[in-house]
Amino acid sequence: MKEGLCIGDTKTITVEVTREMFAQFGGEVVHPVYSTASMVYHMEWVSRQCILPYLEENEEVMGAAVALKHIAPSALGTNVKLTAAVSEITKRMVTTELIVENDNGRIGEGEVRQAILPKHIIQEKVRAASIGGNVSISSQLERKPITFL
Repeated sequence: MKEGLCIGDTKTITVEVTREMFAQFGGEVVHPVYSTASMVYHMEWVSRQCILPYLEENEEVMGAAVALKHIAPSALGTNVKLTAAVSEITKRMVTTELIVENDNGRIGEGEVRQAILPKHIIQEKVRAASIGGNVSISSQLERKPITFL
């Protein structure tokens, strides 16, 4: 990873809640509001934005862990703002703390941990997964337990 990423660096994205983001299972909408699954997706996305400018050409970032509290709903058409702040950096891992808000206040918070790996290692893991092999990335990472909120 290139130099320059610092504890406290932030990125923010804003998304408008669409029907595709509703809480649904098996194609059936359960609640017509911003889903926890969509929140996880957007948390990983904004966290990724923190890291991308610092990756070497032969590196890629991949999600390793997510912890979140989904505190309140957000309805169709509302804007959801997700802000990721870098809270920990190691040689092969970056952790971000996240705040998720809409116009009414905080609707979520959490942590995303992302592994920084050589692209060839990720390609090997993908290849192994396609033939039913072990896809664990833990041997490539420093072990540290996550405390869930």
